[in-house]
Amino acid sequence: MRSRSAADDRGGVAAEFAVALPAVVLVLGLCVGAVGVGSQHVRLQDAAADAARGLGRGESAGQVTARAAAAFPGVRLRSWTGGDLVCARLTAAARGPAAVAGLELAAESCAVDGGR
Repeated sequence: MRSRSAADDRGGVAAEFAVALPAVVLVLGLCVGAVGVGSQHVRLQDAAADAARGLGRGESAGQVTARAAAAFPGVRLRSWTGGDLVCARLTAAARGPAAVAGLELAAESCAVDGGR
């Protein structure tokens, strides 16, 4: 029986690296994309809270939408009142690599309706 030597495995490491590298790059890319989407969602949630407070102060939906669009372009506003609260829901398409997947982000917030 012939024993294996280091010379027999010479190309094995390179072949394993060539097979594993695309998978590692894909996983790292997905992780970076997920962090980007998370960051966008936090900004949208902050804009929704600001929109609800603005509506609660009696600002018009147009003013609130314009301010939200400055923070997050392409945002759409839907608002409603319930009891002594005014609520705002912002939706917008994700940007960056997530836009290719057609991902839509949404955030909601409510504030005391003091504008009545």
